[in-house]
Amino acid sequence: MTALPTSPPQTSPARSTSTFGLVLLLGTMAALGAVTIDLYLPSLPQVADDLGTTAASAQLTITGVLVGSALGQLVSGPLSDAYGRRRPAIAGFAVYVVAALLCAVAPDLPSLVAARFLAGMGAAAGSVVGMAIIRDLFTGPAAARLMSRLILVIGVAPLFAPTIGGAIAEHTGWRPVLALLAVAGLLVLLAVWRRLPETRPELAAEVPAQASRAPSSAATRAVPVTRRRGGRVLRSFTGYGALVRDRRFMALAVVPGLAMSVVMSYVATSPFVFQEGFGLSTTQFAVLFAVMGVALIGGSQVNAALVQQFGSPALLRVGVTAALTLSLVLGGVVLSGVDELLAFVVPLWLLLLTLGLIMPNAVTMALEPYGASAGSAAALVTALQSGVGGLVGVVTGLLGGDARAMASVIAVATALALVLVTAVAAVDRRTAAARA
Repeated sequence: MTALPTSPPQTSPARSTSTFGLVLLLGTMAALGAVTIDLYLPSLPQVADDLGTTAASAQLTITGVLVGSALGQLVSGPLSDAYGRRRPAIAGFAVYVVAALLCAVAPDLPSLVAARFLAGMGAAAGSVVGMAIIRDLFTGPAAARLMSRLILVIGVAPLFAPTIGGAIAEHTGWRPVLALLAVAGLLVLLAVWRRLPETRPELAAEVPAQASRAPSSAATRAVPVTRRRGGRVLRSFTGYGALVRDRRFMALAVVPGLAMSVVMSYVATSPFVFQEGFGLSTTQFAVLFAVMGVALIGGSQVNAALVQQFGSPALLRVGVTAALTLSLVLGGVVLSGVDELLAFVVPLWLLLLTLGLIMPNAVTMALEPYGASAGSAAALVTALQSGVGGLVGVVTGLLGGDARAMASVIAVATALALVLVTAVAAVDRRTAAARA
């Protein structure tokens, strides 16, 4: 499995209902993994009481999803390169539905953790296949714009999932919450079965016309025709070696992980910072948490509006530079001991907004040269994003889990992101000069 030597021409998606429908479907596929965690979060105390375990042990049901998701991403990526985008997605969501049903009837904690691990593996196909399909159909600013729209769909559902899950658990218990996830997975599976196009270039012709209908004629023409590689799964998995050896790809692949570490350090410490440090009530914190979530979604939509004019490399540099600047401002507020909530929230909100310029552009630039192995490339990007983000969340807790820990981790993460993006820009300039 080798990378394409040059990037294919940039293409623009047609502004049609079918393109919107594709983005909505891909976003729903990718959001199911986040909803699997967020819908279930308010049920953790009930799970601990019902199964006779501790709160810390009950949290293993969250860890199981995260670990399963990371492993599932690394598996589903190469499979989507070998067998096409549709079949791994269908198989993944079928596994998810079965696993969610097993979760709902789990008799004890080990069974529940194992079933949640399996659910994480199944849901992982959604994000990987979604990224790979966008790369199959679009490149350049068009791909970055679609990635930004994808983030919008992914980000909306988790904002409301905890409220819905908490209301259900309060009236019916935690098992119906997990049964609801099985129903959601089944609906996504049916949508994938009926509507997801096969965009893997050399496999698209093998899919029946009703299943392989591309989102628009312009998008269909944008798919490059490449030589079919062997269908052996082992050969697809060996593509990870080429990706890891590509320093430019690895630098860009780590950047979304560093951006996610900013989010994770904020999420891990925000209940303590805002409720204990600033004295917010539970309701006030929930409202503020939703407002901060709007920044994450809004930043990606700003990127979608600007990327056609300025391009992904320029917006990525602006994003990481602004993120580091705002992290230093946030650190200054924390170190100065200012106890005004607004002085802390404003730079943090703007910082989360800049992540919308970082994640979609870094992903687009990383995947662009890898049209022949977009599934594996997307899998490695998402796995690094989950891994780096999760690790930094743990580090934040070890540093004290307070405002100082949050500010320190964010400053280090944004500084590293700027270093990597600057190095990529230097490589791109040398490459452009050599071609000229």
